[in-house]
Amino acid sequence: MTELPSDQVRTLLAVVDEGTFDAAAAALHVTPSAVSQRVKALEQRTGRVLLMRTKPVRPTESGQVVVRLARQLAALEREAHMELGIADGLGPARLPIAVNADSLATWFLTALTRVPQDVPVCFELHREDEAHTAALLREGQVTAAVTSSAEPVAGCTVRPLGLARYLPVANPGFAERRLRTGPLERCLPDAPVIVFDRRDELQDRFVRSLAPGAPGAGRIRHHVPTSEGFCEAVAAGLGWGMVPEQQAVPLLRSGTLTELAPGRRLDVPLYWQQWKLDVPALAVVTETVVAAAAEFLHAPR
Repeated sequence: MTELPSDQVRTLLAVVDEGTFDAAAAALHVTPSAVSQRVKALEQRTGRVLLMRTKPVRPTESGQVVVRLARQLAALEREAHMELGIADGLGPARLPIAVNADSLATWFLTALTRVPQDVPVCFELHREDEAHTAALLREGQVTAAVTSSAEPVAGCTVRPLGLARYLPVANPGFAERRLRTGPLERCLPDAPVIVFDRRDELQDRFVRSLAPGAPGAGRIRHHVPTSEGFCEAVAAGLGWGMVPEQQAVPLLRSGTLTELAPGRRLDVPLYWQQWKLDVPALAVVTETVVAAAAEFLHAPR
């Protein structure tokens, strides 16, 4: 069996985390030449190219496997130090988590504030669409993720969190000008629309739910890649959009927004995926997040 020396594995992880060989060398307090030699030696041992020498450096598919191993070893080593009482100088545990922008803007930060203060952990949040957060788990960039995928990533467990509800809304003036001249299923596909980014399909899905066979939402698409900015753009009248219920309800009550199809919405199932690691800090965060999700999200039907 080919052994993977721990110093080489850790060096590979440092290069991925820091983005360059020089930055990794500074973090490890060694020379850039030593970093390069360790990575090359590891690639020779595995017989695979592990890094794409881009800026920033990216792991290849084989490199992702080693990065996951490195993160898991680091977490387990830390827990061993804690149990042996030799954790002085280690500092808090680093916990990288992938989460979608809407969860981040509505309920996830509240969940993190409920993690007991005596749990020494630093959160490193990676914002990504819920349909793509699982990819960060596969790449070894994060140890846990809020995702819309019920299929567990290899080496991970999955738990349901609940349904994130989205309401089709618009500024009342915009709705009167653009969406009240005929049936909604005819007007909506032609109206300007707000989308988060080019991977955001919620608006298209809603249009198709009203008008089966329609190509999707309108061609005039304003891209607003923040959850708060998205909501503000809809409220300002740039276009209509699917807004998270927690953000939409106060604005509906104040009259800032109007609901386009009362009683109709889109529910997106969310799941919590995490590595199969017996790490107390991760376990505590998991239970806290699951409990908070049960409070803020809708129960699956």
